[in-house]
Amino acid sequence: MIKNNLKKIRMAEFMATKREFSNFLQICEQQYLRYENNLANPSLETALEISQKLDRSVNEIWFNAEQN
Repeated sequence: MIKNNLKKIRMAEFMATKREFSNFLQICEQQYLRYENNLANPSLETALEISQKLDRSVNEIWFNAEQN
């Protein structure tokens, strides 16, 4: 199962609300909530765009929970 560190990144580095963070990432707040809550995963293109905006690798944001 693919999980993410979006909430951890949002809280630790940006101290932003979900709305502020989704605006920063330029994605719909509802869609961001689905990603943060692991209810959906972004397309590869969207994952790359998010990783560029956060200045992190895709692997730092998304990971295979079964390997950890």
